[in-house]
This record gives sequence, C-alpha cells and structure tokens, in this order.
Amino acid sequence: MIARTRMDYAVSGELFIRRFLLALIVLIFPMLSLAQDGSNTAQHEVTWSGDVAAIFQEKCQDCHRPNSIAPMSLLTYDEVKNFAPVIKYRVENRVMPPWHVNPNVGIQNFTNDRGLTEEERQTIIAWADQGAPEGDASRAPAPREFNDALIWRLEEQMGGTPDLVVESEAYDLAPVTQDKWFRPSSPTGLTEAKWVKAIEIRPKTPESRTVVHHSLAFLVQQEDGTAGLPDDVDIPFGPSLFMEWAVGKAGQIFRPDTGKLMLPGSQIQWEIHLHASGTRVPETQVELAVWFHDEPPEHRTILSMFDAQGPNSLDIPPGEIAVTQGTFVLPAPARLENFQPHMHMRGKAMSMEAIYPNGNREVLSFVDNFQWNWQINYVFDENVAPLVPKGTMIVTTAWHDNTEDNPYNPDPN
Repeated sequence: MIARTRMDYAVSGELFIRRFLLALIVLIFPMLSLAQDGSNTAQHEVTWSGDVAAIFQEKCQDCHRPNSIAPMSLLTYDEVKNFAPVIKYRVENRVMPPWHVNPNVGIQNFTNDRGLTEEERQTIIAWADQGAPEGDASRAPAPREFNDALIWRLEEQMGGTPDLVVESEAYDLAPVTQDKWFRPSSPTGLTEAKWVKAIEIRPKTPESRTVVHHSLAFLVQQEDGTAGLPDDVDIPFGPSLFMEWAVGKAGQIFRPDTGKLMLPGSQIQWEIHLHASGTRVPETQVELAVWFHDEPPEHRTILSMFDAQGPNSLDIPPGEIAVTQGTFVLPAPARLENFQPHMHMRGKAMSMEAIYPNGNREVLSFVDNFQWNWQINYVFDENVAPLVPKGTMIVTTAWHDNTEDNPYNPDPN
C-alpha cells in the first residue's frame, strides 16, 4: 500500500528560487459524478460513424490498438460494437478514459487532459442506450495512422532521438509468483556534466509491458545536492528521484528555463515493481531516455517524494476505511506544477490542499475516483499553475477502502 507525493523543485540561487516545481498526492473520499442531463443528445439518433468514432479516435485509440497497453482494440465499429454495454458502464462511472480528477473542484486546466467533456460522455452513453448503431459508414472519419507503440513518446516534441539511453538489468519473472521489487543499478556512462531538459521511461519490450506496474529511477552521483541553492533553503536530499514510469505516465519535459544536473560517473538506481501475468517473462527490462540542454538553464529542478501518511506507516484495519495525512511546509516561494496520486488496490481518492501563511485554506486538486492500475500525472497549464508563498503548508490526505464495498479489494479481512 502506498500513498505518495511527487514534488518537482526548480530552484535558482540568483533569484532566491523563482520557481519551486511541485507534484503532490492526497486521498479523499470519492464523490459522485455530477452528470448533466443528456436529454438533448438523446433526441436524435447517435451513431458510430457520425458521432462516436471521432471521440474514440481522440480519447481512446492511443491505448486501444494492437500492441499497445489496452486489452482490446477499438479502432473499428466491428471491434467496438460488442463492447458497447461495458463502454457505457465505464464512461458513465468515469473509469474510462483514464482521467479521474474531480471535474468540479480545484484546478481544471491541464496540459495533458485526456478526459471526456460532459457532452462527449453523454454522446457515448446515448449511443450505447440506442443499441450502438453504426450509421452511414461514409460519414466516419478516416482511420488514424499510428506509430509503433514502443517508440519514445517525447521524441517528436524534442525534435529527435534521445541523447542518452540507459537500460536496467534484465529480470527473469516467473509466470506465477508474489510481486517483486527489483533494484539493480546501471551506469550512465557520462564523462562530463550535462543538464537534462526531458526524461522518459518505458518497458523495453511488449512482454515487459505486461508485468511492470511501475518503475522509479534514482540518480546517484557524488554531490551534496545543494549546488546553486540559497544557504537558508533546507530541502531534503539523498539519492535524487530522477523519473518514473507507470501506466498513465511516460515522462516529463521540464520548463524551458529549468533542468536536472547529471554528473560524470553517475548511476541509475532502479526500483522496478513487477507482478506476474501467468506467462514467464525471462528478460523483463525497463529503459530511460534523456534529452540534454545545449546550454545550462537558469534554474535547477529537483524531484522529491512525500508520503501522504505522514511519519507513520500506512495501517489499514480490516473492514474499515483508513484516513491518513501528510504535511510539508514549503521552504521557499513555489509554483505547484502537477498532481499525481500513487496508490494500490485499496486506494480510493487523493487531494492536495494549501494552507497559506495567513491561515486561508484552498483545495487545489483532487482525484475522487482513483483507479489503482492507472498512475496519472495531472500537469497544470502554465497559466493556472498556482504560485504560493514561502511557508505555505501543503496537506495531502489519503483514503483507503478496506471494506467489502470496494470492488478492487482482494480481501477486506
């Protein structure tokens, strides 16, 4: 069971930390979706060709296609029609597509928004209710063309192939076994200092994709971690969390004026969470790609983790809902960049709240419908990413449901 926060800092000694990049998680009781009346959609026939196919192309097919991460392909009407009742249930309950942030509370503008609008949601529901008709096939949009599912996703945005690729050691995972946490080390091979502008992690093969739940990459190098920071800023260091991979998150591009510092002789310390799939995977591997700045950026980015259970271990009594909470006081002015819950089967929701130095409180964001097999990073649009003063307390609150009412709970006892 994990309730954990992700926090990015972009710091500058010159300007006393103009930016303080942050990624946090908190858990909160799920709230019911406030679905709007779909009667307008239901007044006319809704068809696959005329209404639904375009939505699927934009919001579903990146995952629901051959050799990608979803269990079935949803590229054509013949592939989709038999799943219409299941699709309705998952759309109606905000399970699919995987975008589980509450649509009515907190920040709502994200750079990576993959959720359905309420109009799109009601269109899909009405289509399923009407028997999932195909309609006039000539009105359907042209099929999408896809790249290989295992390409580097950031390659197009970064304008070329990675400057550095580091692979983990391979692990031979048995077909049936307990979950494994594999922690090998890999040298980066760097011979000079480099500033990082983007990082991506991925399972190396389709077979690895089926058994890797998530992977953390820690940057281990000979430094105290305080280069470029003001003397009075106390930030927790240690092996620096470099980046992570989980279904729903591939990597991160840092703001143009920020970056991570990699030094000669550095290593990647992996933590790879593996779960058996019923088929042996003899060479389970992950790899990371790095793109470098041409010139050193103005600010340094540091990624740290914070637990939503505070200083105590996570204790979930049988048959109960456990509430845990963690706090962190910002040691400098900050810009909150993203919000990323990370929990497992019994996790139900997460929120992030700010308590300002003047005593005012604000719920900034929360995921009220957490799905444990999706680890979504909700990245705020730059123009809405909140700026908060030094001394602001970030409160992360977590709920885990260990009752029989939780359909994902393997054993409430």
